[in-house]
Formats: sequence, C-alpha cells, structure tokens
Amino acid sequence: MPATAFRSRVAVRFGDVDHAGIVYYPRYFIYFHEAFEDLFNLEGPPYASLIDDRRIGFPTVHIDADYQAPLRYGDSLDVAVTVSKIGKSSAVFHYEGHRVSDGRLTVSADITTVCTHLDRFESLPLPDDVRALYERFAS
Repeated sequence: MPATAFRSRVAVRFGDVDHAGIVYYPRYFIYFHEAFEDLFNLEGPPYASLIDDRRIGFPTVHIDADYQAPLRYGDSLDVAVTVSKIGKSSAVFHYEGHRVSDGRLTVSADITTVCTHLDRFESLPLPDDVRALYERFAS
C-alpha cells in the first residue's frame, strides 16, 4: 500500500460474525464505508455536512472484493484506503484490510462511487474540496 493511504481501524464485534465464528462477508462493506466516512471526517469536509447541508452523496455503483483470510470476534482490522482512479464525477477506492494482530492481508476491494445530488439523484462533478481530498490519497 502506498504511503498516501488513509488508515482506519475497526474492531470486530460479536454481531459481525456468523455461525461459523468468522466475519460475515457483507460486514466488510460496512467496515469499508466506515473507513470512507472517517476519511472525510478526519481529513476533509465532514461527511454529515456533505449529506445534510450540501445534499451530496456518494452511492456505490460497483464492487470487486477478494477475501484472503478470516477474521474472528475480538480481532481488529486495519483498513488502508487509497483512491486508484478519479473521474469527472466518480472515483474508485481501493481498500486493503490487514488483521492487526499479525498484519496478514484478510480482504481487498475496489469500490466505485459516483458523486450524486441527493434530491435529484443525478451525478455531479466532484466538488473542488472533495476532488482535493481524493487527490491527497491517490495511488
């Protein structure tokens, strides 16, 4: 992962695991979205302000994910986020999740989002402050 990665840590909760005792695969998408929100809240315009005040959202339109190793209740996941492609109104985010206890890569994903006006559900060009945030973490 390049030095430009934004990092967020997630604790695996009891409700995140399935009957087999491992993280249920859709939970990773929640972990990724939490890291996405952290990226905005810690490094850019506050996420809630974008949604509530500016009426800008970033719906996911495509996901590719690979699972390399399981996580269990009590583990922590270090999520590294980079932006691998920036378009006029879209961006592709690359996520890598490493188990904190041993550093092992457990999951990776590429998630495409589109900047959208939340009242009209039409794509918008990325606002300058959002584009600048994405460019800071471009890989």
